[in-house]
Amino acid sequence: MRGWGAESGLAHFVPWKGEIMDTIANPMGTKKVFPLLISMAVPPMISMMIQSLYNIVDSMFAARLGVNAITAISLAYPLQNLILSVGVGLGVGINACIAMSHGTGDTKKADQAAAHGLVLAGLHALVFIAAGLLGIRAYLGMFTKDPEVLSLSSQYTYIVVLLSAGSLVHVAIEKIFQAMGNMKVPMILQGMGALINIILDPLFIFGVGIFPKMGVAGAAIATVIGQWSACLLAVFLLFRKKHTVHIRFRGFAFDRELLKKIYMVAVPSAITMSLPSILISILNGILAGISEVGIAVLGIYFKVQTFIYMPSNGLIQGMRPIISFNYGAGRDDRVKETIRDSLLVTGGIMAAGTILFVVFPVQIMGLFHAGGTLLKMGIMAFRIISIGFLFSAVGVVFSGVFEALGKGSASLAVSTLRQFFIIPVLSLFLVSRMGVNGIWVSFPAAEAAAALAAVLLYRKYSNKR
Repeated sequence: MRGWGAESGLAHFVPWKGEIMDTIANPMGTKKVFPLLISMAVPPMISMMIQSLYNIVDSMFAARLGVNAITAISLAYPLQNLILSVGVGLGVGINACIAMSHGTGDTKKADQAAAHGLVLAGLHALVFIAAGLLGIRAYLGMFTKDPEVLSLSSQYTYIVVLLSAGSLVHVAIEKIFQAMGNMKVPMILQGMGALINIILDPLFIFGVGIFPKMGVAGAAIATVIGQWSACLLAVFLLFRKKHTVHIRFRGFAFDRELLKKIYMVAVPSAITMSLPSILISILNGILAGISEVGIAVLGIYFKVQTFIYMPSNGLIQGMRPIISFNYGAGRDDRVKETIRDSLLVTGGIMAAGTILFVVFPVQIMGLFHAGGTLLKMGIMAFRIISIGFLFSAVGVVFSGVFEALGKGSASLAVSTLRQFFIIPVLSLFLVSRMGVNGIWVSFPAAEAAAALAAVLLYRKYSNKR
C-alpha cells in the first residue's frame, strides 16, 4: 500500500478489494472532475469571499478614525496572519491525512487524524497566548516610534492574539469537514462569523446605543466574537451529527507516526502561509525609514488583495481533497485533470483581479477615505503589483497540488523563493533607485519566478511517477 507522508515518494499503489469499492462509491473517485471541482470549490470560495469582505469592511470602518488607525491595524496584520497560517497549516495536514486515509480505505486512521488535529489546535492556542503576553509590545515597537500608533496597535493586537483559540479550533474543524467532502458547513461557519463581525464592527468602533465607543480595540473585539461564534457552531455540528469521521477522545494518546505525517504537511504549509507575515514585517521595516504612509498603503493592499486571493484559495480547498483521494486511489488521470481545471478557474479569477486593480484603483482607495499622498501612492502600488496576479495563479495552484500529494516541502520551496528571497532582496536593491515604487515592482517579478519554479518542480515529480 502506498505511503502518504510528505517524503513518501510516488510509489505504486495496489488497492484492496474493499478499497476499490470505497473508491467507486465515493463521488471524488467517480464524478466528472470539473463539476466535482466546482461543487467542492464554490462553497469555500463563497466563504473565503465573505471572509475577505469582512477584512476589508473592518479596515474601512477603522479608516474613518484616521491614517494612524489604518497604520496600527496594518502593523498587527502580520501577527494575525501568523495565527491563521498555523491554524490552516495544521488543518491542511489533517485534511490530507483524512482524505488519503479514506482513499486507501483506512477509516480508523482518518478518525485518529481528526482527533489529533483538535488536540493540537488547543495546544497551539496556548503557545500563542504565552508568546503574545511576552512579545507583542516589543514586536510592534520595532516598526513605529509614534506613541499613538503603538498604543492603538497594541490594543488591537493583544485582543486578537490572546483570544485566538476560537479561530484555531474553528479552522481545524473546517478542514475536517472539507476532508469528508462537505464544503457547505465550512461556508456556513465562515459566513456566520463574518456576518457577526460586520454587524458588530460599527457598534463597537463608534459606539451605537448601548455599545461603548472603543475605536480600534472595538474592531478587535468584533473580530474575536465572530471567530468564537463560528467555533462554537463548528463544535456543535461536528459532535452532534453523524459523519464519515468519528472523533473519540476516550483513551486518547498521541501516535508518533501520525503526528509525523500530520506535521510533515502542516509545518511546510504553515510556514508557506506565514511567509507573508515575515514579508510584511520586512517591508514595514524598509518603509518605516522612508514613509509611514507606505506602511498604510501596504496594509490596505494586503487587505484588498484577499478579495482576489481568498476565492482562489477557496478553489484550492476544494481541489486538495479531490487530488488527495485520487492520488491515494491510484487515479493519476483524475489528478491531472483536476490540476488542469484548477489552473483554468484560478487564472480567470486572477485575470479579473488584474482588471479590477488596474482600472479602478481610485475607487478602491476611496473606500478607505484615502486622499493626498496616500491616494497617489496607493494607485501606483495597485497598478504595478497587479501585473503579477496571472503569474501567481500558477504558483497558488501548484502549491496546493504539492500539499495534496504530501509534498509540503515543494510547496514551501515555491513560496519561500517568492516571499522570503526575491521580494525582500529585490526591494532593498530597487528602493535606493526607484524609491517606494521599487518595493511594488518586486511583487510581479517574484510571482513570475515562483510560477516557473512551481512548473519545474511538478515536472520533476511527474517524471518520477
